[in-house]
Parts: sequence; C-alpha cells; structure tokens
Amino acid sequence: MSPIQKEIDPAELEKLVDIPAIKEAVRNILVAVGEDPDRPGLKETPRRVAHMYMEMFAGLHMDPERHLSVVFPEVYDEMVLVKDIPFTSMCEHHLLPFNGVAHVAYIPNGKVTGLSKLARVVEEVARRPQVQERMTQLVAEIIEEHLQTKGVAVVISAEHSCMSIRGIKKPGSRTVTSALRGLFKSSQPTRAEFMSLIKE
Repeated sequence: MSPIQKEIDPAELEKLVDIPAIKEAVRNILVAVGEDPDRPGLKETPRRVAHMYMEMFAGLHMDPERHLSVVFPEVYDEMVLVKDIPFTSMCEHHLLPFNGVAHVAYIPNGKVTGLSKLARVVEEVARRPQVQERMTQLVAEIIEEHLQTKGVAVVISAEHSCMSIRGIKKPGSRTVTSALRGLFKSSQPTRAEFMSLIKE
C-alpha cells in the first residue's frame, strides 16, 4: 500500500485498515485462550482493539519524509539537537508496545528545517510494528537524505513491554540504540558533545 502524503483523519484511515478482519482475529484469540467473547466485559473488545491497532500502525500509511520537504537556507554549522522526544511504538515480535524517548541531532550544511519536523518524523516512524534498531536507523536515514547534512545522530532509549511483563520480566530495564552518520561518526569531539548534551 503506497504511503499517503498528508495527515490522515480517522474516517480515511478506516478505509485503509481491514477493521472487520482485526475484530474477527481478536475474537478468535479470546476463544482460543478460553474466554467468552460475548460476555459483557469483552463484547466490545474486538472493536476497541481494532481501532487501537489502526491508530498504533497509522505510520504504515504515512510518509514521514514529507515533513522535511520544507527547508530554509541558513549559514549555521553547529549542532541542532532536539532531545527527549517521547514516543510509543510496537515490537513486531510480540505486538507489545515499547515506550521511550528519542534524541535527534544534525549538523546543517547550508539549510535547516523546523524543529517540530524532527519530532514529527520520530512520531510517524514510531507508529508501525518494528524493532528499535530499525526505527533508529530509519530516522537517521530520513534526516540525512532530505537535509543533506554534515552529520546526523539519533539515540533512542526505551522500555520494552516484552521484557517487562513477560519472558525475563525485568521492568525498568531500558534498551539504548544509536545511529551516527557523518561528523558524528568520524569526529570524536562532535560525538562526545552530542552524548554530553543528551545527558544534561
């Protein structure tokens, strides 16, 4: 399905997601685990879950790159950092959420973009089933390609439900991933400055 180049309202999104199929699947899961999907507390659960998935996976039908289509010429060659961008995404292995923050920095090469656009890229990339490693790389790739920067750095720190409520059951543990490009990878002082700023 090709990405949409604009914001999607819920009515439009419902046309892109097979709500009846999700509802049927959720009902089947409830029966499979020994529940009665027709009891009062669960009767509306398939519909609720279907709409939750529609919202959580909306990024599959959106193009986050469009947020970086507007740039401004600017003679500025120091770091631009937006840190502590909150997000919620969904682990593709167990379909459980992981929540955290993203720190995004770039070094301009003659042009800059609106600061909120970096947060929008993170938000839309987050809204799809994925692994944190891929999310980190994709955010960096989009910024590097569209802003043609001298360097890009993305660090994501998140807690994964698949580790905190099942399996090893270690709530509070966080996973940190990074993607460093250009000067952030080749210049140790630049990398160190970035790392110190996101810890402040």
